[in-house]
Formats: sequence, C-alpha cells, structure tokens
Amino acid sequence: MRVISGIYKSRRFDVPRNFKARPTTDFAKENLFNVLSNQIDFEEGITALDLFAGTGSISIELVSRGCDQVVSVEKDRDHYAFICKIMKEVQTEKCIPIRADVFKFIQNGRGSYDFIFADPPYELKGIEEIPDLIFNNHLLKEDGLFVLEHGKQNSFENHPRFVEKRVYGSVNFSFFR
Repeated sequence: MRVISGIYKSRRFDVPRNFKARPTTDFAKENLFNVLSNQIDFEEGITALDLFAGTGSISIELVSRGCDQVVSVEKDRDHYAFICKIMKEVQTEKCIPIRADVFKFIQNGRGSYDFIFADPPYELKGIEEIPDLIFNNHLLKEDGLFVLEHGKQNSFENHPRFVEKRVYGSVNFSFFR
C-alpha cells in the first residue's frame, strides 16, 4: 500500500497477506484523488470520515494531504489494529480509528463531515442503503462530498443526491452531494 501524495508521499506500508480487505488499487486511488483535488482543498480545515476503512489506505492518504481530522471506522479487529499501527508509525493524531460496525456508527450520527468515503465489500447486503443512511443521519455537511466505492453490479444514478460516477477498471466511484 502506497501513499500517493502529501507529507507522506511515496511511503509504503506492507499489508499482511492474511487480510480479508480489498484495498482500493493505487491506480483507482490516484485517479480518485486527482478528481477530488479539483473539488476539495484538503488543507482548509477539512474533516473526513472513512467508512469500511479496511487497510486505512484512504485514511492515510487524507491525513497526508492535510485533513485536520479523519475518522476511520473499521469493524475487523486486525484491520483496526493495522490502521492504528500506521498512524502511530507516521506519528499523527489527526486520524481517529474507531473499531465499530459501520451501520451502527452511521445510525448514531456522530458529527458531520466535509468529506465521506465508503468502501464496503462489493457483495455487502445493504450496500444500496448507504447513501440514504448517510444523508438521513446528517453525517455530511451542507457543502460536503460523499464518495461510495462499489462494483459494477450497483447503480446509484437514480439517487436524488447522485452527481457523477467514475470508473477505473473494476472500481466504480459514485459521488453524492
């Protein structure tokens, strides 16, 4: 896993082989952040939420690019421990890893964020409900951006908050405002 840009640019972290997480590919992540950098100034006091954080790849990228605070929510014990280890290695307190079920976290409506990224397992039951849960629980700030990573079998184009879709190989990103 590689950090694309920012203060930790080019840092690599070895993800244990036994991890069940499917990290966002470097190719997809780099293209996503190229798009995001034209929409969000991460150094302007931005708060971010990384749901289904997995390896923490998106979280460390957000911290590296200057987010003031990144909350990483991950249910798996080993993945959560790995995220904590990465943040300790880079000596940052800007990332707050939380070990929790994402759906319960969303329902508790803990704060609101400028940017939300969710990368659930593509076959997750209930993936189609995630955008409504985000908006119904007021997790996204008024001018915020929510990006959902998903497989090609899901379509969110008819959602009232959908704004665009980007596809990089087998990785699909749906954007919501």
